[in-house]
Amino acid sequence: MKEQGRIPVGKVSRAARFVKTGAKVGGNYIKHYGRKLKDRNSSRDQLDQDNAEDIYDSLSELKGSALKVAQMLAMDKNLLPTAYQDRFAMGQYSAPPLSYPLVVKTFQKYFGDNPSNIFDSFSKNAANAASIGQVHKAEKDGKTLAVKVQYPGVAESVKSDLKLVKPFALRLFGLNEKELDQYMDEVEGKLLEETDYELEVHRSKKISLACKHIENLVFPEYYEELSAPRVITMDWLEGAHVKEFLATNPSQEVKNQIGQAMWDFYHHQIHNLKEVHADPHPGNFMMRSDGTLGIIDFGCVKEIPEDFYNAYFRLMSKDLIANDEELLPILYRLNFIYEDDTEAEKRLYISIFKEMTMLLGKPFHVEEFDFADDTYFQQIYDLSERLGNMKELRNSKHPRGSRHGLYINRTYFGLYQLLNMLNAKVVTTKPDWLK
Repeated sequence: MKEQGRIPVGKVSRAARFVKTGAKVGGNYIKHYGRKLKDRNSSRDQLDQDNAEDIYDSLSELKGSALKVAQMLAMDKNLLPTAYQDRFAMGQYSAPPLSYPLVVKTFQKYFGDNPSNIFDSFSKNAANAASIGQVHKAEKDGKTLAVKVQYPGVAESVKSDLKLVKPFALRLFGLNEKELDQYMDEVEGKLLEETDYELEVHRSKKISLACKHIENLVFPEYYEELSAPRVITMDWLEGAHVKEFLATNPSQEVKNQIGQAMWDFYHHQIHNLKEVHADPHPGNFMMRSDGTLGIIDFGCVKEIPEDFYNAYFRLMSKDLIANDEELLPILYRLNFIYEDDTEAEKRLYISIFKEMTMLLGKPFHVEEFDFADDTYFQQIYDLSERLGNMKELRNSKHPRGSRHGLYINRTYFGLYQLLNMLNAKVVTTKPDWLK
């Protein structure tokens, strides 16, 4: 993959790149309308493909927050046409890497030395590259290590990048502006945390220690003496990302074993630790032929407030959904309905909420759930598409749902998708009070 020799870091240079991309997108729309004039039945597939290519190429050069948001949107399949999903998903671990001289510059800033002098060996080419940083393979004292190096300027550009990416999200994906504002506010806080590699090392050690008892999970050891505010050094974990893993044709038993480890990992974090690895995209998991699962990135962790937890997971109870007297106060607490909603709006939002909750809560309503059931996921996508086309939701005067639900919903949706890719059947453990 072609390396990148520099990253635009200034607000003006990054904004200029967005303007240039916006011009390309505008040109793509003009071409699309030209095709429509010649053929009224012409689809927008080519438009989506062209826009996806142009936007991804721009964001992958800018890296940082803008590319991270694209990666997140690629996980939320209900938001994006397939062309965007496929292209943006590359930002999870296949972005263009940074050239070696820029990596050396980062080491000189934080360690006062070159990586080739700090480690016994250090690969000049990145093993993989994502939105915020890239990973190099190294060796020291007989240990094989993964060294994650953050791209220059990422932390400083979070706020300005999110402001620049907002118009694209509104225009291309038809999102409700109030909900997008809430989404961006929550994302900004998490992205700023993700650029703090010292915080990531602390959380990585804390959560991996708290989850080490879970069967079939493997965590790397982290080396603080070889880490810095923009560099993390940890053990190199062997394994493959889910698509490459599935290409080896693993047995159903192994896929179920990995799926169970994944479910148990998230169950323990959410229900016992009240903080969770909230970035369940394929690039953060290493799967192995022996049925073990490696977890390699704790940059994005969502701490779950107790009052939100109690309200949110209470909604997974089938009995509650049928009891409006108990349900309504919880919906107010979670900001799904508001006092100034009309009675008609309340009835609409309550009915929508019940349908969503019954569908998304299905794995919690049984002892064992088969995530290979594609009809279940098609129901989710169909519901998401129907809700996305509802003008009442697009024009709502309030964002619907607590901001804390954004990353929790995203976490479960990402988990469900990974389990579906594995075709895994898992025992869906849950708290005793939810049974």
